Amino acid sequence: QVQLVESGGGLVQAGGSLRLSCAASGRTFSSYPMGWFRQAPGKEREFVAGVKLKGGSTSYADSVKGRFTMSRDNAKNTVYLQMNSLKPEDTAVYYCAASRRTWVVGTQYDYWGQGTQVTVSS
Repeated sequence: QVQLVESGGGLVQAGGSLRLSCAASGRTFSSYPMGWFRQAPGKEREFVAGVKLKGGSTSYADSVKGRFTMSRDNAKNTVYLQMNSLKPEDTAVYYCAASRRTWVVGTQYDYWGQGTQVTVSS
């Protein structure tokens, strides 16, 4: 059974940093598409960062470019999201996603974590 478990969320002041982790179990996802999404109250889930093609490069939403960095440790089957210069509008539940396919479109990842809350105070 595949599980994705996020951690690292919390409350931080504007301008601060957080690092989210997503540990995968039940399957190895090295080089397979993985990504981060977020959902704020009353809003749709939106893409934050991710690899959409197996072995491909990471893409970022315009709203987080230059501030967020996604990385992965294949030995630990874990992906990270380093978030710097956080803004109140980054407040959301952040979800990790992974796919067993070689490419994904939109939110068509096969596996999702339970989410971790990130709250940025002004």
